[in-house]
Amino acid sequence: MFEAGPEAAFRAAPEDDRPVHVTIVLPCYNEQDHVLDEVERITKAMDNSGMAYELLAVDDCSTDDTLARLREAAPRFPSMKVVAFRHNSGSGTVRRLGTQQARGDIVVWTDADMTYPNERIPELVAMLDQDASIDQVVGARTSEEGTHKLLRVPAKWFIRKVAERLTNTRIPDLNSGLRAFRRQVSLPYLRLLPPGFSCVTTITIAFLSNQHHVAYVPIDYAKRAGTSKFHFVKDAYRYILQVLRMVMYFNPLKVLMPLALWLIVVGLAKGVFDMVWHFGYFASNTILIFVTGLIIGSMALLADLIVRSRGD
Repeated sequence: MFEAGPEAAFRAAPEDDRPVHVTIVLPCYNEQDHVLDEVERITKAMDNSGMAYELLAVDDCSTDDTLARLREAAPRFPSMKVVAFRHNSGSGTVRRLGTQQARGDIVVWTDADMTYPNERIPELVAMLDQDASIDQVVGARTSEEGTHKLLRVPAKWFIRKVAERLTNTRIPDLNSGLRAFRRQVSLPYLRLLPPGFSCVTTITIAFLSNQHHVAYVPIDYAKRAGTSKFHFVKDAYRYILQVLRMVMYFNPLKVLMPLALWLIVVGLAKGVFDMVWHFGYFASNTILIFVTGLIIGSMALLADLIVRSRGD
């Protein structure tokens, strides 16, 4: 017998026929000590706003009592649907499936670790409701309170600058976990989401690379409750790899053509040098540099043609 996958967990959750405008996707993994405080904060803000909403609290196979506490509290929160994964699939998988299964026109992503001001979710949603030109609103953090702060701040600054350069857009916060966006706009990009933390980076770059307007709202960022799941070396590497992958997916010329042109120029300059100092002779490395530039340039043009003919 095959074990049910994450998709089946959503199908097994109780159905609700009430109209929904906003779907809030809340990944929960080992958050037993504060998950109900977060749920209460979110539901209180949404109830006071008068918006029709659903809260998808997805337990990602926690090893503590997170799921038990969510199920026990479910009758107190009629707008909350508790979904339980049988295997730990990562916050990216939770957010992808939660968005695909969402019934709301607007989807909100946030975390359950008490770091984000989730009482401001109605404010982010209202910006989308009031301005049809905005497709995503991101809570841009004004401080860094995560672990490995001395390493994270310069690393995130560098990755953000790379993303800004490649997307030609100023990005105050590339990987904020608090955001609201139009579900319909996001659907073509959900298959690109990785299973881990860099899913928020992916959805940002996907929107920006396709000229969807992303607005930023400054938010406070609190010290997390519980234990961080962030691993600096592994996750920082995944972040920058995902930035390059996404820009390659949407605009490969941005990544490949500067390198190709630089190699071609260096090859030509060295060829001139060889002709002056060794008349009639080209060094093998000169030819190698020039030809490598041509090959990479050809790959860039071919990749760009594939992207433009893809139709997404």
